[in-house]
Order: sequence, then C-alpha cells, then structure tokens
Amino acid sequence: MLIDDITIAVRAGDGGKGAVRFNKNLHQYGPVGGSGGKGGSIYFIGSSDLGILRNYRYKKVFAADNGGDGRGQSRDGTDGKDLTLSVPMGTTIENLTNGATYDIITLGKPVLVARGGIGGRGNFHFRSSTNTRPKQFEYGKPGQHYSLRLSLKLIADIGLVGLPNAGKTSLLNELTRARAKVGNYEFTTLEPNLGTFGELVLADIPGLIEGASRGKGLGTKFLQHIERTRTLFHLISAESDDPVRDYRTVRAELGAYARGLTEKEEHVLLSKSDTKDASDLEKKIASLRNLNPNVTAFSIHDPERMRAIRQKLATIEARKRGAV
Repeated sequence: MLIDDITIAVRAGDGGKGAVRFNKNLHQYGPVGGSGGKGGSIYFIGSSDLGILRNYRYKKVFAADNGGDGRGQSRDGTDGKDLTLSVPMGTTIENLTNGATYDIITLGKPVLVARGGIGGRGNFHFRSSTNTRPKQFEYGKPGQHYSLRLSLKLIADIGLVGLPNAGKTSLLNELTRARAKVGNYEFTTLEPNLGTFGELVLADIPGLIEGASRGKGLGTKFLQHIERTRTLFHLISAESDDPVRDYRTVRAELGAYARGLTEKEEHVLLSKSDTKDASDLEKKIASLRNLNPNVTAFSIHDPERMRAIRQKLATIEARKRGAV
C-alpha cells in the first residue's frame, strides 16, 4: 500500500551545557571551562523510492542527537549528529507548528527543517580583568521541535486520468513495464501506479467520479497526485453511452480541486475502440473534438492505433529533451 500522507514529529538536538573549570597548574589558575556542542539538526532528502513514507507509518517521533557538555582545559563538547530523513521526490513538508512549507523536488539535496540548538558558553568565555575566576556558564539552547505533515504529490510527465474502468491501467501496462492490477469493475486501482516510457514517467491515477473534489469515492486523496503532472492523458471509454458527459464530469472535478489542473496540456484518448463499429466510433470522436480537438481513439489490441499513442509519447519525450 502506498503511504502518501502522514504526520510525524521531529526534534532537533539541544545544545550542550558550558563547563565551569579552573586550571590547577601552578601559576595557571584561570578559567578553562569549554563550551557545549551544537545539537544535531534535522534534514530531509529526496529519494526515488515512492514507498519510503512507509518508514514513518509506525515510528512517529524522530530526534537528532544532543550536543555534548563542555569539558575542562577549554575543550568544547562534541556536536550532536545531524539526522537526515528520506522522503519520495514530490513530497511537500508542511510544518504544522509554524506554517512553513518545503517542497522536496530535487534528488539528493538535503533541506534543513529543524535546526539544532547552539551550545552554552563555558566559564572561559566570561573571564576578564575584573573577573579572573568566573563561575558563570550557559546552558545550551533547545533544538527546534515541530509537528510535520508529509504529503506526496507525484512528479510525473504524464498523468492518466478518467472515470473508473476507462482503461488507464491497461494502457499503462501496455506502454511500460508496469504490471498493475487490471479488473473489469470500478476502483480496481486503489493507489497510483507508475511506469516509464523512455525518459517519461507515466502515472495511472485511480478513477475519478463526480464529487471526487469533495472527497467522494477515492476523493482528493489522488487528485493531489495530478498537481505536478505536466501533461494529462484523459481516457474515456468508447463503451460509454455519453462520452461528452464523461469528459465534462472529470474536467469539472479537476477544476473544482485546483484551477491549474484544467490548464495543463491534455490529450483525449477514446479507449476500447475495438468494441465499436467505425460509424459509432467516428460519432463519438467528433462529439469529443467539439470540446478538445486533440482526440485519438485506440485499443490495446490494435497495434496500428497503439503506434499512434507511442508516437505522441515520443513527441512529448523529444520536447522534454529539448530536441523539438
């Protein structure tokens, strides 16, 4: 099961306490208390493993090391070890404590989320001409601690959207090496499936229904995964008695969830074309072209029509590389 929304607590390390020490060597009686070490900070780093949020399903609190206390002979305490937590690429970190947000969109680049506390000064730092044997010291500062919500929004080149049983998963399996479950009933897909076509990442988004933007069916849980998708392949079944209605239903839910979703590049794919005769198929294609001129009918059992879909992908891939 894909974990794509989870809340955890993080606690950066506290700074160490400064020391009060005096040199006991003859004629060297001055203060030599070292300062405390810095507490460890907490970083997040992007990973290509989409399932890595499962690491936070049961363990909910993550803490970095505290800084060590100061020691004699002006030796500072050791710094606490930083803690780096991995999350999937495309994760948004929402700080529920202070409202800050972080988007993890770069692979392998650490992002600081909670800073460790600085160490307190030892009595060596309080010496002066009028205070030759200071007993002052400082406690370390506490590390930052926050409650964080981790929400995964897939970064895919192409998102496959449509009503349940529109053929999205079958198309993904045909175009890529994905082996996602396929069934002739609604909501076969209960979590996003990913596949690659050359350099393109394709995401099969579970079927949307009317009211999905308000949480109906699988609801907004999966609409969030379309937000960072660059291009939409909108699948509509040729078996539908009203493909225009189906098209408008999905478009309405996309727009209700986030206006930008309806502004993405969209290719309408009329699936299961082998189930209809040529005349009926052309009527459905014509009705959809009144709404979007970019309509292609296909069947995963028709090599010629699948070749047209692959050509679309090749064009998008070339554009991604900057070749066209």
